[in-house]
Amino acid sequence: MPGAKARLSGSSHCQFSIAECQLASRVRGTMNADDLRDRTKQFAIRVLKLVAALPNTLSGRTVAGQLARSGTSVGSNYRAACRGRSKAEFISKLGIVEEEADESAFWMEVIIEVGLLKKQAVDPLLNEANELAKIMASSRISASATLKRSLNRQLAIGNRKSQMTYG
Repeated sequence: MPGAKARLSGSSHCQFSIAECQLASRVRGTMNADDLRDRTKQFAIRVLKLVAALPNTLSGRTVAGQLARSGTSVGSNYRAACRGRSKAEFISKLGIVEEEADESAFWMEVIIEVGLLKKQAVDPLLNEANELAKIMASSRISASATLKRSLNRQLAIGNRKSQMTYG
Protein backbone atom coordinates (compact mmCIF):
# COMPACT_ATOMS: atom_id res chain seq x y z
CA MET A 1 0.00 0.00 0.00
CA PRO A 2 2.75 2.56 0.67
CA GLY A 3 3.54 4.51 -2.44
CA ALA A 4 0.19 3.70 -4.06
CA LYS A 5 -1.76 6.76 -5.17
CA ALA A 6 -5.39 7.15 -4.26
CA ARG A 7 -7.73 9.93 -5.28
CA LEU A 8 -10.21 10.79 -2.58
CA SER A 9 -13.17 12.71 -3.84
CA GLY A 10 -16.42 14.10 -2.54
CA SER A 11 -19.73 12.30 -2.45
CA SER A 12 -23.36 12.92 -1.79
CA HIS A 13 -22.63 12.89 1.95
CA CYS A 14 -19.65 15.20 1.90
CA GLN A 15 -19.93 18.59 0.28
CA PHE A 16 -16.18 19.26 0.29
CA SER A 17 -13.80 17.31 -1.89
CA ILE A 18 -11.17 15.36 -0.06
CA ALA A 19 -7.50 15.62 -0.83
CA GLU A 20 -5.12 13.52 -2.83
CA CYS A 21 -3.62 10.96 -0.54
CA GLN A 22 -0.73 8.48 -0.61
CA LEU A 23 -2.83 5.64 0.84
CA ALA A 24 -5.02 3.38 -1.24
CA SER A 25 -8.16 1.54 -0.30
CA ARG A 26 -7.49 -2.08 0.61
CA VAL A 27 -9.91 -3.31 -2.05
CA ARG A 28 -9.74 -0.71 -4.81
CA GLY A 29 -7.20 1.86 -5.93
CA THR A 30 -9.48 4.76 -5.03
CA MET A 31 -11.50 5.82 -2.04
CA ASN A 32 -14.30 8.38 -2.01
CA ALA A 33 -15.92 10.18 0.91
CA ASP A 34 -18.56 7.43 1.31
CA ASP A 35 -15.81 4.80 1.51
CA LEU A 36 -14.02 6.84 4.15
CA ARG A 37 -17.27 7.41 6.03
CA ASP A 38 -17.84 3.63 6.12
CA ARG A 39 -14.21 3.00 7.02
CA THR A 40 -14.33 5.36 10.00
CA LYS A 41 -17.59 3.77 11.19
CA GLN A 42 -16.06 0.29 10.91
CA PHE A 43 -13.07 1.58 12.85
CA ALA A 44 -15.40 2.69 15.68
CA ILE A 45 -17.13 -0.71 15.71
CA ARG A 46 -13.79 -2.56 15.81
CA VAL A 47 -12.59 -0.29 18.63
CA LEU A 48 -15.69 -1.10 20.68
CA LYS A 49 -15.08 -4.84 20.14
CA LEU A 50 -11.46 -4.41 21.24
CA VAL A 51 -12.57 -2.46 24.32
CA ALA A 52 -15.00 -5.27 25.21
CA ALA A 53 -12.06 -7.71 25.19
CA LEU A 54 -10.04 -5.70 27.73
CA PRO A 55 -9.78 -7.14 31.24
CA ASN A 56 -12.08 -5.82 33.94
CA THR A 57 -9.22 -4.35 36.00
CA LEU A 58 -8.54 -0.76 37.00
CA SER A 59 -6.04 -0.30 34.17
CA GLY A 60 -8.27 -2.17 31.71
CA ARG A 61 -11.30 -0.02 32.54
CA THR A 62 -9.25 3.19 32.43
CA VAL A 63 -7.81 2.46 28.99
CA ALA A 64 -11.16 1.10 27.77
CA GLY A 65 -12.95 4.36 28.55
CA GLN A 66 -10.30 6.49 26.88
CA LEU A 67 -10.07 4.29 23.78
CA ALA A 68 -13.85 4.00 23.44
CA ARG A 69 -14.19 7.80 23.45
CA SER A 70 -11.35 8.53 21.02
CA GLY A 71 -12.07 5.60 18.71
CA THR A 72 -15.77 6.34 18.27
CA SER A 73 -15.00 10.04 17.89
CA VAL A 74 -13.09 9.33 14.67
CA GLY A 75 -16.24 8.32 12.79
CA SER A 76 -18.59 10.84 14.35
CA ASN A 77 -16.25 13.78 13.74
CA TYR A 78 -15.59 12.67 10.16
CA ARG A 79 -19.35 12.74 9.56
CA ALA A 80 -19.48 16.19 11.14
CA ALA A 81 -16.65 17.34 8.85
CA CYS A 82 -18.65 16.23 5.84
CA ARG A 83 -21.56 18.34 7.04
CA GLY A 84 -19.34 21.36 7.73
CA ARG A 85 -20.89 24.73 6.97
CA SER A 86 -17.68 26.08 5.49
CA LYS A 87 -14.33 24.94 4.14
CA ALA A 88 -12.70 26.27 7.34
CA GLU A 89 -15.04 24.19 9.51
CA PHE A 90 -14.36 21.13 7.33
CA ILE A 91 -10.61 21.62 7.81
CA SER A 92 -11.02 22.11 11.56
CA LYS A 93 -13.08 18.92 11.93
CA LEU A 94 -10.54 16.94 9.88
CA GLY A 95 -7.93 18.11 12.39
CA ILE A 96 -10.06 16.73 15.22
CA VAL A 97 -10.46 13.40 13.39
CA GLU A 98 -6.69 13.24 12.91
CA GLU A 99 -6.09 13.92 16.63
CA GLU A 100 -8.66 11.32 17.73
CA ALA A 101 -7.20 8.66 15.42
CA ASP A 102 -3.74 9.42 16.80
CA GLU A 103 -5.04 9.29 20.38
CA SER A 104 -6.66 5.93 19.62
CA ALA A 105 -3.30 4.68 18.36
CA PHE A 106 -1.71 5.89 21.60
CA TRP A 107 -4.15 3.92 23.76
CA MET A 108 -3.65 0.80 21.64
CA GLU A 109 0.12 1.12 22.10
CA VAL A 110 -0.51 1.34 25.87
CA ILE A 111 -2.67 -1.81 25.70
CA ILE A 112 0.21 -3.67 24.02
CA GLU A 113 2.99 -2.31 26.23
CA VAL A 114 1.12 -2.93 29.50
CA GLY A 115 0.17 -6.41 28.31
CA LEU A 116 -3.60 -5.97 28.55
CA LEU A 117 -4.01 -7.80 25.21
CA LYS A 118 -1.61 -9.59 22.89
CA LYS A 119 0.12 -7.51 20.24
CA GLN A 120 -1.27 -9.70 17.44
CA ALA A 121 -4.83 -8.92 18.56
CA VAL A 122 -4.28 -5.15 18.61
CA ASP A 123 -1.86 -4.58 15.70
CA PRO A 124 -4.39 -4.62 12.81
CA LEU A 125 -6.53 -1.97 14.50
CA LEU A 126 -3.46 0.02 15.52
CA ASN A 127 -2.35 0.04 11.87
CA GLU A 128 -5.81 1.25 10.83
CA ALA A 129 -5.68 4.06 13.40
CA ASN A 130 -2.31 5.17 12.03
CA GLU A 131 -3.56 4.98 8.42
CA LEU A 132 -6.65 7.03 9.25
CA ALA A 133 -4.51 9.65 11.01
CA LYS A 134 -2.29 9.89 7.89
CA ILE A 135 -5.27 10.15 5.56
CA MET A 136 -6.82 12.91 7.65
CA ALA A 137 -3.53 14.79 7.96
CA SER A 138 -2.99 14.65 4.21
CA SER A 139 -6.57 15.71 3.53
CA ARG A 140 -6.39 18.56 6.04
CA ILE A 141 -3.11 19.86 4.60
CA SER A 142 -4.44 19.70 1.04
CA ALA A 143 -7.76 21.34 1.94
CA SER A 144 -5.90 24.09 3.84
CA ALA A 145 -3.70 24.77 0.82
CA THR A 146 -6.75 24.90 -1.45
CA LEU A 147 -8.51 27.30 0.91
CA LYS A 148 -5.41 29.50 1.11
CA ARG A 149 -5.12 29.64 -2.69
CA SER A 150 -8.80 30.50 -2.96
CA LEU A 151 -8.48 33.31 -0.41
CA ASN A 152 -5.36 34.64 -2.16
CA ARG A 153 -7.24 34.68 -5.48
CA GLN A 154 -10.13 36.58 -3.89
CA LEU A 155 -7.68 39.08 -2.39
CA ALA A 156 -5.98 39.58 -5.75
CA ILE A 157 -9.34 40.18 -7.44
CA GLY A 158 -10.32 42.62 -4.68
CA ASN A 159 -7.01 44.47 -5.04
CA ARG A 160 -7.48 44.83 -8.82
CA LYS A 161 -11.00 46.17 -8.32
CA SER A 162 -9.85 48.71 -5.75
CA GLN A 163 -7.01 49.83 -8.04
CA MET A 164 -9.48 50.38 -10.86
CA THR A 165 -11.75 52.38 -8.57
CA TYR A 166 -9.05 54.48 -6.93
CA GLY A 167 -6.28 54.27 -9.54
